[in-house]
Amino acid sequence: MFGYLRAQTALLDETQLQRYRACYCGLCRSLGERHGQLSRLTLNYDLCFLVLLLDSLYEPETRQGAQPCLVHPRSTRPWQRSEFSDYAADMTVALAYEKCRDNWRDDLSPLALAESAALGRAYRRAQTRWPRQCAAIRRGLGELAALEKSSIGDPDAAAACFGGILAELFVCREDRWTPALRALGASLGRFIYTLDACMDLDRDALLTRFNPLRRYYGADNAARFRDILKMLLGDALRAFDTLPLVQDAGLLKNILCIGLWADFDKKYGSEDMSRDGAGSL
Repeated sequence: MFGYLRAQTALLDETQLQRYRACYCGLCRSLGERHGQLSRLTLNYDLCFLVLLLDSLYEPETRQGAQPCLVHPRSTRPWQRSEFSDYAADMTVALAYEKCRDNWRDDLSPLALAESAALGRAYRRAQTRWPRQCAAIRRGLGELAALEKSSIGDPDAAAACFGGILAELFVCREDRWTPALRALGASLGRFIYTLDACMDLDRDALLTRFNPLRRYYGADNAARFRDILKMLLGDALRAFDTLPLVQDAGLLKNILCIGLWADFDKKYGSEDMSRDGAGSL
């Protein structure tokens, strides 16, 4: 369910592209400094979106520089960090740890157990700093696991579990923006979970794995799925538009309105290639 919140970089101007890369590198540096070099393996663009969002909303003080890194030792990479880079680093570790624990419980995967053990100390630090968010991750994944074991094919219930996780992660501070951020996270989480179910439908059906959309396997679902996803994303965009965002607003809209659709369009075809008609889940 991760890896979808990324920009369509070909449509960014040079300033936006450099900002996006610097934010990503800043998150990577926060991970390394707060949780050790191994934690950098958990880096993803989804939490980079959260950094951009919170930076734009709160306009915090930032640190920046340009240095080589372990991945790019022979080139200088600009980076930019804020307090929200550090927050997102903690949330990245917490999500990765709980996902590994979930995989261990589901599949008894030795690799997942080893990965969770390697992240254990970093997770405990994050849990001490952010108990509400870590509890929400644990609770949401537990509810998802229970739905999967019961084989209840309810897309709304499953999507709501992941929405609940992002709703809490999007709230770093309890303040006047909490309702809008929570609404944005909840709607975006529902969208991402449903998108992931669309993307995995064929594989899950063949491997007889849980997927709340299994009953649609084998049908031409492009238009149906797109209309459902547009409705869910519309909820997220309405919450997004209530926030007074200026810095990186265009970059954030690129991610939400274009980048989020990239994998879906690749699998199901772009909107102008979809057949007419839609249905409800």
